[in-house]
Amino acid sequence: MTATGSTSVFVRPRDVRAVGVPTAALALGVFAAVRVTGAAVLALAAWWAGRSPVRVLGHSWDSVWYLAIARHGYGRTQIWPVTGLVQSDYAFFPLYPALVRLAGGGEWGGLLVSWTAAAVAAVGVYRVGELVAGRRVALLLVALWAAVPHAVVLTLAYTEPLLVALAAWSLYALLRERWLLAASLALVAGLTRPTGIAVAAAVSVTALHALLVRRPRAPEVWAAGLLAPAGWLAYVVAVGVHRGDPAGYFTVQRQWGSRFDGGGYALSMTWRVLNGGPVALATAVTVVLLGTALLLAVLLLFDRPPLPLLVYTAVLLVIAVGGAGYFESKPRFLLPAFPLLLPLAAVMARARPRSAVVVTAGLAGLGYGYGVYLLVFAKMPL
Repeated sequence: MTATGSTSVFVRPRDVRAVGVPTAALALGVFAAVRVTGAAVLALAAWWAGRSPVRVLGHSWDSVWYLAIARHGYGRTQIWPVTGLVQSDYAFFPLYPALVRLAGGGEWGGLLVSWTAAAVAAVGVYRVGELVAGRRVALLLVALWAAVPHAVVLTLAYTEPLLVALAAWSLYALLRERWLLAASLALVAGLTRPTGIAVAAAVSVTALHALLVRRPRAPEVWAAGLLAPAGWLAYVVAVGVHRGDPAGYFTVQRQWGSRFDGGGYALSMTWRVLNGGPVALATAVTVVLLGTALLLAVLLLFDRPPLPLLVYTAVLLVIAVGGAGYFESKPRFLLPAFPLLLPLAAVMARARPRSAVVVTAGLAGLGYGYGVYLLVFAKMPL
């Protein structure tokens, strides 16, 4: 709440500074406590099931592709005659495997990059939350983000921690009107994974809004708007040049079974679940999580978030809901959309501390169990 008693989640930056600038150490500690416990639970479950914990954490599904790129570069294609899928490693953006290679390669290199990025991301999420909603909401935002079911990805050798680290700090810089820093981080985020375009969209749309409404003369606003999508566009163009097809990257995605259908596939899967058809637990959970995300998006919109958060979250939602691909991966695609949790964090901030702890602990426990189910027993891709 603001000092004026408004029920809106969001406060002005000066309202945050009025109560002092706290350290983010507590937020990082909360994040570490939730996720280290989750990693330990997953490792113990893997060991109990006779599997290597390091392999489960560092060599599962997409991690296999990233580690192969880190070791050998691009050029691997896997063909599945039964399904007709042609899986090329050009579907994966280059920043994460490049960092893994610098970290020594292998599972431990991948985990080192992901864990480091997750810590940086947690502090960035806290700073964004603190700037727009205050300390208490920001701390709960980090706790909730660390505890949601698919937050298990934050302890795997996946790209989501790296994307969120770059996205959160880019949004923070943008909210502080540090245009070139925000655009530079957005450029790098665009080299991380396809959804990195959401960071660029936030910077470019905010810059355009500033130019149209406030008409600033500062050239960095123009530069930021043009620079932000450069990383994402560079990789898409590079794949097109390599394949001799201007739409080469999108062809690669279609051959993987990924395409944009405006949400038709998501609706058909939701209808199947609601009709009580035979579906896997992960499919039912995905429907619930997508519905929750859409509800939180409506609540966030009514709270009138700052434009960068609105654009960033909206683009991630459109990509996740509107894409037709592996349905059970959709909640993972939404993991970077941490602003969606702001309304829930604000409600919890007004509750008793014990209630907030109980809710977070309960959510974390469900997430631990779900992560173990996906990675150890069901062995389903994320």
